[in-house]
Amino acid sequence: MNNSNEYEDIDNGSAGGNPSTERNPEIAEVDFQAEAAKLKDLALRARADLDNFRKRSLREKEDAIRYANNGLLEKLLPILDNFELGLDAAKTAPDPASVLMGMSMVQKQLQEFIRTQGLDEVQTEGEIFDPTKHDAVAQEYNSDIADGHIIRQVRKGYKIKDRLIRAASVIVSKGAQS
Repeated sequence: MNNSNEYEDIDNGSAGGNPSTERNPEIAEVDFQAEAAKLKDLALRARADLDNFRKRSLREKEDAIRYANNGLLEKLLPILDNFELGLDAAKTAPDPASVLMGMSMVQKQLQEFIRTQGLDEVQTEGEIFDPTKHDAVAQEYNSDIADGHIIRQVRKGYKIKDRLIRAASVIVSKGAQS
């Protein structure tokens, strides 16, 4: 029948919160300070990790830029070797036709290489002059070719997909001379 005492004990223990913090408020303060120190340490470590990540990313980016053309240049070396062999042969070749044939082979090898790398020539033959892909180096009167059309190409232009690498240098017709 002493049920009311049991409830009072339970109420007394739970009503005031944590009894250890009520008896000793310094313990709660020390716990907060330790927690704050731990969180500060975590924040400093996270900041250091982020700084290290940024430095590593920058270093990797610089290396990627520095060595980006390695694969391309490695594929170009056999063509350079054949070109040098052709020049050496030209020094001792008795007939120029064989040298011309050798240089033509190297040119075809080089053209195939640049084609496999995605480099295409800018079309000029029979085209209307387009300043976004052609560079007019001169204009000439020409009764056979309409005004604004390309007469001939002086230097080839190249593009990779939609991006122009170098404009084609061309001579443009002024039409028939009046």
